Amino acid sequence: MRDRTNITLDDALADAVARYTAANPASAARHDVARASLPGGNTRAVLFYEPFPLAMSGGEGAWLTDLDGHVYIDLVSEYTAGVYGHSEPLVRDAMTRALADGWVLGAPNRHEGALAAAIVARFPAIERVRFCNSGTEANLMALSIARAVTGREAILVMREGYHGGILTFAHGGSKLNAPFEFHFADYNDVPGVSAAIAGLGPRLAAVILEPMLGGGGCIAATPAFLSAVRAGCDATGALMVLDEVMTSRLAPGGLHGVHGLRPDLVALGKYLGGGASFGAFGGRAELMDRFDPAAPGAFGHGGTFNNNVLSMAGGLAGLTQVFTPEACVAMNDRGDRLRVGLNAIFARAGVAACVSGVGSIMNVHFVPGPVTDPHAVEAQDRRLLKLWQLELMLKGFYATPRGMIALSLPFGEAELAATLAAAAEIVATHRAVLPPA
Repeated sequence: MRDRTNITLDDALADAVARYTAANPASAARHDVARASLPGGNTRAVLFYEPFPLAMSGGEGAWLTDLDGHVYIDLVSEYTAGVYGHSEPLVRDAMTRALADGWVLGAPNRHEGALAAAIVARFPAIERVRFCNSGTEANLMALSIARAVTGREAILVMREGYHGGILTFAHGGSKLNAPFEFHFADYNDVPGVSAAIAGLGPRLAAVILEPMLGGGGCIAATPAFLSAVRAGCDATGALMVLDEVMTSRLAPGGLHGVHGLRPDLVALGKYLGGGASFGAFGGRAELMDRFDPAAPGAFGHGGTFNNNVLSMAGGLAGLTQVFTPEACVAMNDRGDRLRVGLNAIFARAGVAACVSGVGSIMNVHFVPGPVTDPHAVEAQDRRLLKLWQLELMLKGFYATPRGMIALSLPFGEAELAATLAAAAEIVATHRAVLPPA
C-alpha cells in the first residue's frame, strides 16, 4: 500500500492481513489441516490469532524459524517461560544426560533435591517447596492449602487477574474456573482491597495476586497495594498467596524479594523447569511441612511427573548455571531500556500509546500513559494491537496479539536496537491511523 492519503485503520489492517497471508502459506496450510482434529486448529488458546497463527519449525538463541523459512527475533519467549531462549547448550546438555540415564524412573532422582535447594536459596519467602507440572497447578495447590489450613472458603482475587487456565478472572471470570468461592477487588486500589479483605473477615481463606499483572497488561503493583494486602491478611488470619509464575524472572529473588514482602505461599512455574513442563508451590515451613508424608495427618500430594527428570535436570542447570543473579539483572536491564525506548518513540511521534511493565516483561497499550490499573486499557481499539502485531511479524519479529513482550537471555544489544528501529518504522508508516496524544 503506497498511497496513504486518507487511509483508514481498517484499510491499513486489511493490507497487513493480506501481506501476512500471502507471506505464510505453509503456516496457513498447517492450520487448515489441524482444524480437522483440533478445535480451532490448536490446543492452547493464547497461541491463536487471526487469520491464522505462525507455526514454528525451530529456534536458536533469541531467534525462531517458521514453516515458510522466515526468521524472527522472538518477542514472545513462550509467554515468559522462554527465559533461556532456544536450544540453550547447558540446559540441553543437562536434559540429554538425564535422558541417557532413563526418564520414567518412578522414584526419587538425583536432580530434584538439588533443584529444591536452589529454589529455596534463591527466593526469600520460600522455606520449603514442592513440585508439580504447571503454574495453574501450583496456584490451585496454594489455594487448596489456604482453604485446608484456615477451614475457610472465600478467596479474594483481582479483576483481570490470571492464575491459570481454570483460574482466570478477566471480564468477570471464566465459566471453566475451579468451583471456589471467589470475590473480587481492583488491582492497585488500596482502599478497595482493604475494605474487601475486612468485609470478608473470618470467612477469607486467601488473597491471591501477582506482584505485576501479567495477562492483565503487565501492570506493576504499587508498594502500598502489596502492603495493604499483607496487612489485611495479617488482620484477618487469611493467607497471602503470591503468584510469581511470571514475575519471579524479574529480579534474582523475584518481585517479592524486591519489595521485601513475605507472602505465606508463592507459586512458581514457566522457566524454572528449563523449558519442560514445570510448576512449584512453596512458602512458610509450617505450612509446607503439612506435606511431609511421615507426619501424622499429612496432606497427600500426588503427580506422576512432579519430579520428571527433564524438568528437574534442565531446571537445575538453568537456574544455577545460566540464569544467575547477574544474568537476571542484565536481562531485565535490557528490558527496561527497551520499554523506555518504545515509550520515547511513541512520545516523539505524538501517539497516544505507552508501554507498561517491569524489566523483561512489558505490554504495549494504545492509550495515554502511564497505565496503573487494567481498566485504563479497556477502551483501546483492539485493531491497533492487531496492526502492531502483524507489522512486527512482517518485519521479522515474532509478537503476541495482545501487545505483550517478553525477552530472553540471548536477546542482546543487536536485537534491542533492531526492535526499536522496527517499532519506529511502524509508527512512522502508520502515523495517520494511530491515536493522537
